[in-house]
Amino acid sequence: MKQHIQELILSALSQLQQAERLTCERPTSVQIERTRDKRHGDFACNVALMLAKGAGRKPRELAEELVAALGPSALVEKVEIAGPGFINFFMAAGAAQQVVAQVHAAGEGYGRSMIGGGKRVQVEFVSANPTGPLHVGHGRGAAYGATVADLLAAVGFNVHREYYVNDAGRQMDILGTSVWLRYLELCGEELSFPSNGYKGDYIWDIAADLHRAHAGSYRKSVAEVFDAIPLDAPAGGDKELHIDALIAKAKSLLGEEGYLVFFDKALNVILDDIRADLGQFGVTYQEWYSERGLVRSGKVDQTIERLKASGHLYENEGAWWFRSTDFGDEKDRVVVRENGVKTYFASDIAYHMEKLERGFDRVIDVWGADHHGYVPRVKAALTALGDDASKLDVLLVQFAILYRGGEKAQMSTRSGEFVTLRELREEVGNDAARFFYVMRKCEQHMDFDLDLAKSQSNDNPVYYIQYAHARICSVMRQLGEKGIGYQLDDGLASLERLTEEHEQALLTTLARYPEVVEGGALAHEPHQVAHYLGDLARELHTYYNAHQFLVEDAAVRNARLALIGAVRIVIANGLGLLGVTAPESM
Repeated sequence: MKQHIQELILSALSQLQQAERLTCERPTSVQIERTRDKRHGDFACNVALMLAKGAGRKPRELAEELVAALGPSALVEKVEIAGPGFINFFMAAGAAQQVVAQVHAAGEGYGRSMIGGGKRVQVEFVSANPTGPLHVGHGRGAAYGATVADLLAAVGFNVHREYYVNDAGRQMDILGTSVWLRYLELCGEELSFPSNGYKGDYIWDIAADLHRAHAGSYRKSVAEVFDAIPLDAPAGGDKELHIDALIAKAKSLLGEEGYLVFFDKALNVILDDIRADLGQFGVTYQEWYSERGLVRSGKVDQTIERLKASGHLYENEGAWWFRSTDFGDEKDRVVVRENGVKTYFASDIAYHMEKLERGFDRVIDVWGADHHGYVPRVKAALTALGDDASKLDVLLVQFAILYRGGEKAQMSTRSGEFVTLRELREEVGNDAARFFYVMRKCEQHMDFDLDLAKSQSNDNPVYYIQYAHARICSVMRQLGEKGIGYQLDDGLASLERLTEEHEQALLTTLARYPEVVEGGALAHEPHQVAHYLGDLARELHTYYNAHQFLVEDAAVRNARLALIGAVRIVIANGLGLLGVTAPESM
């Protein structure tokens, strides 16, 4: 309905422009809102107020001319002007029923549009360091990012999904060194494992693979490995200095080729596991972008030179600093340490510069909420490079907190004490995980209740919605079992028989679906779709409990079957956008 009204108004604006009654630029779209008070009609438009100043006209006067220029419509009963120039539309009695035919005609395409105009949007999400399996905190970013991307694609954007692989830097060195130390233990060496190393069972598994493949080829004695290494924290030392010294010793003793045996094995095993985990979660990417590849391409060095040339870097005590305080940051940030090692920030600046160079109209990053202070720094660096930082949107996602049996689960990757995304999926299923993760705004804290997610009750929102879909499918199966004939065309021809209050509520809600998809996509809020589906399912269950569908009156029966068939399509479409299945039986 909103689309129909928009077309009427745009046509009227075109007429006024051709008649030289509208001198300002004609908009390509106008804002249509559902009214809260039905005394003011079903829909309202403020286009006259928005254009009045540019047109040099009084809003109400312009509204009157617009109404006079509106073309005829069988769906609109009357149009009124309210207040300073709002245009209110009252829909005809049969207008709401047209949505049933629209849903059936569009099928899987109902709710989709081209408002994005094919603009290129990159969505980068998850991008967890490949230092261990994904845990349930990463799962929320995965579900949210994937759904935002799918919503944007549903409304006409050309979406490129990307995972930034942090396969360079200190954390990866800690990982590679941790694997080597476990390998040494498997070779028979007894050592005190660093408190800042990675300790999960997966480290043992990777080390065991290497031990089977290479036996003792890379074995070094504990005395040689720990010679001149600073004390670890448990022994009264500094854990950071301890692990950094062990990394340097590993590189020295193994040589570049030997060190990469452990580094690359750990990277590839974990990254393959992440790919498989996300794929099984219904999350796929067009590109897995390597940080090492970025560094080797020379982009990081080029970025640093550009910032130096523009005067936005300065040297202090051997390190190079970005003047981020010039852009409102609390302090300047290091991009090259005094030892010549480039920071993560340097790579991130180069990565975002390269994103914009690829010609995306918008770049969307989905980050954990703990990165909130990082956002202005990246935008500042892009501005310093002469790029348009407004093209970058950063969506911050709070980590989900998992509760099992009322107790909070720990999720520390370094200690190895965490619940993996795979374990969560195996326990509650993909559908519950995907749905629960997007039920709230991304910036809101989330407690993931395992007991609720596994329950088959009306309190479980995903079960409640899926059950509505399955109930409709059950009704359709009963047609064959009872030998009752049904033709969709007969149902569409009898829609005027849908006069019950529950039927009118369903018709109104069905018509809202395209608006919800559009709003959820543009606001990056998948929870709008999740909440809408809950409302639609509630209305379907209420209707199901209050009325019979397979009644004697063929016209009423066919109209009701057409209506619930449309509800089934919309539920399936909405769940599909959320990455959730629509089962036909439960």
